[in-house]
Amino acid sequence: MKTDATHMTDATDATSATPARAAAPITARALAVEGAFVFTPQVHRDERGIFTSPLQGEEFARTVGHPLPVVQTNHNRSARGVLRGVHFTTTPPGQAKYVHCAAGRAQDFVVDLRLGSPTFGAWDTVAMDTVSFRSIYLPVGVGHAFVALEDDTVMSYLVSSPYRPGLEQSLDPFDAELALPWPKELALTLSERDTHAVSLAEARRRGMLPRYEDCLKVTAGYA
Repeated sequence: MKTDATHMTDATDATSATPARAAAPITARALAVEGAFVFTPQVHRDERGIFTSPLQGEEFARTVGHPLPVVQTNHNRSARGVLRGVHFTTTPPGQAKYVHCAAGRAQDFVVDLRLGSPTFGAWDTVAMDTVSFRSIYLPVGVGHAFVALEDDTVMSYLVSSPYRPGLEQSLDPFDAELALPWPKELALTLSERDTHAVSLAEARRRGMLPRYEDCLKVTAGYA
């Protein structure tokens, strides 16, 4: 089950007299994974460059049903063809993520790994770049992966819990059960961890996957 979000219309490229610090409107769309959304901000362009607001807290809370409790920001830089994922955090404590592309281009994937979720096993994909400045919200228990389509692609994350290496998990991004459509024209580069990651079925057998009800309990604390 999937919805290819790459067909979405880019944000309006409008020259605006709006002051540089004013928040720009933003639109939201639900993804095929329950509780996951893609947000597309308006981008203001003039002779100086651009201004946009990838995260707008009030609209986020209206859409998702709770605020985003940011306790840490992360970013990584990747060469063309670098594939990271499928990553998720042991729940509890779990980790929600708000992800956007700050430089370059990437194809981003969200995968529902929550046992008992109405969309368990479903995935969706979104084109991320610095033209649309789309962002993705991944609720607790949802897996994340992306492939960089250009050198020096920078992905930025706002996350709801601090990074703890012992709680970070990885699934095989080439698992036939998931069948994620990675670009065939790229020579892909993976970390040792991701290269040797287990399949979805094996993760389930080992008890690695989060339970949907536990994810909802963690999320209830964000209200």
